[in-house]
Amino acid sequence: MIKLLKMVPFLLLTGCAAVGPDWEAPTTPLPVTFTDGSSTGIDDVAYQAWWRDFNDPLLTKLVERGFEQNLDILQAKERINEANAKLRAKGINSALSGSASFERLRSGTEGQGTSISSESSLSAGFVIDLFGGIRREREAAVANLAAIQSNVGTERLAWLAELVADYSNARYYQQALELTRNTISTRKETLEITKKELAAGSSTQYELAEAEAALQAAQAELPSYQAQFKATVFAIATLMDEPAGPLMMEMQQTSPSLSIPTSIISTGFPADLLRNRPDIRYYEAVLHQQVATVGVDESSLYPSISLNGTVSNTDSVNGWSFGPSISLGIFNRGALHAQHDAQVSVAKQAEIDWRSSVRGAVEDVQVAQSNFALYQEQTELLNKAAASYGRALALGRNNYRNGAMTLLNLLDTVRSEASAQISAASAHNSAVKEWASLQIAIGAGAGFSDKKDEEKGGATPNTLEVKQ
Repeated sequence: MIKLLKMVPFLLLTGCAAVGPDWEAPTTPLPVTFTDGSSTGIDDVAYQAWWRDFNDPLLTKLVERGFEQNLDILQAKERINEANAKLRAKGINSALSGSASFERLRSGTEGQGTSISSESSLSAGFVIDLFGGIRREREAAVANLAAIQSNVGTERLAWLAELVADYSNARYYQQALELTRNTISTRKETLEITKKELAAGSSTQYELAEAEAALQAAQAELPSYQAQFKATVFAIATLMDEPAGPLMMEMQQTSPSLSIPTSIISTGFPADLLRNRPDIRYYEAVLHQQVATVGVDESSLYPSISLNGTVSNTDSVNGWSFGPSISLGIFNRGALHAQHDAQVSVAKQAEIDWRSSVRGAVEDVQVAQSNFALYQEQTELLNKAAASYGRALALGRNNYRNGAMTLLNLLDTVRSEASAQISAASAHNSAVKEWASLQIAIGAGAGFSDKKDEEKGGATPNTLEVKQ
């Protein structure tokens, strides 16, 4: 009892502040608004199911099914369980140690009887967190869990961006195949007209060869588009962790290109990204973890005090021991200081990583916003050009039949009309992908499957209970 009373002053000291820097959320200068951005802020966009605005049932089904089965997302979720388990090992669990043992031996010699002996012992120890090293360890573990949770949202957005881009590309290749087949049909008609005129003596073998070559060139474009379509479907199947066969059949049943949603995207202010972008939250949590680890390393420079006790029992002796112990690094202090200084540098690097992620996020929004507007403008102009070439082609056919236009000029018009159609479809595909990229850039949809888990009554990565 007297020894315990003597330890009271040490135990009271465990309530003092932990060594090392205290955590403060980082800040960095940001522009007030995005270039050509909105003048109002936005709330949490993590649950926005913006892909539904495409009004494509198959895409919606793929996205919302894929959230639950993509391997990268599942792996990111499983890392939460690992981080939670590591967190439970910190705090009071890392301060306590102990073991129990029991041994029973049977021995004897020739000519004498046997004897049985037993021995048992119980030992325990408690580290007094005098300078807060254990508290800083737990703080670092909590920050690590927050980083892992945020990384799930980052994985979702990366997967979502890739899936929507591949799906849009697949629909574009289907559209390109259809446009190429239309071109082939047109060139077949031109070839038939040329054959008839050759028979009538109003055309030449050279013009016939030109018409045949134009047809064959158009036919040669089909395998390329087919290969690219199949490759994107295979990529989607990999993202979905599903066999490609059923998906290929489902994609081939329909071939509508994605329409650009008419809904206006509110980008909010650059400061909104600090809350809505999971990658920024990830780097902030990593910074928090590294700052807390500075305190862990600093605590190793100070004395470590622990209480240790042992109870033993043998056939002949029963005993116990209890008392404090203190340890302090002396000959390795140079190494401990070096470790601490290195960790300070690691924390500074983590802050730079966070600032870089913020700058990159702002750039992502502004690039996607600019690209979307410009590709929309390009699409409109190319659609007008394709329509004009279509009218020119209709007039050219009549002129060719009437002898007012040469075959070479007609073939040039056919090529220009086909090229304009493909270019317009490509620009539209780019605009669709940039619209999706803008949603990704502001962090929209990062927590959608978390909301579904909440509706089912389950825990989500951002609401998992931290077990002590």
